[in-house]
Amino acid sequence: MENLRQIHNRQKRALFFLLALLALGWGFSPWPTVFAGLILGVLFGLYNFWILTRRMERFDRNLAEGKKAPSLGSGLRFASGIAAAAIAVSLPETFNLIATVIGLMIPYLFLLAERIISQLKHPDPGGKER
Repeated sequence: MENLRQIHNRQKRALFFLLALLALGWGFSPWPTVFAGLILGVLFGLYNFWILTRRMERFDRNLAEGKKAPSLGSGLRFASGIAAAAIAVSLPETFNLIATVIGLMIPYLFLLAERIISQLKHPDPGGKER
């Protein structure tokens, strides 16, 4: 089983590649506000994913040591999403709000797709149903 840091690093590489493609779309397409909104959302989504990874590692460490488990930082990730939306609302000539919200969800969609692919490549060795 891969550890959380390896999964995060693989996701980060994929998201940086996506950000490069979005930057090309922003520079060369007739819809720069949509691509700018996607870029803003993906950047905040990547930040949220980093927070989640860091909190999950701390959560696992505290459980292993028998300490009280801390929160997973939902409030901070929620505030980050609000900040991204606030930037898009305050600068509508630069960022598209709907594209920003979609961009916030892209890292989680990448994670879901990566986990499905990983499960298909490496099925449960016991073959047990859950």
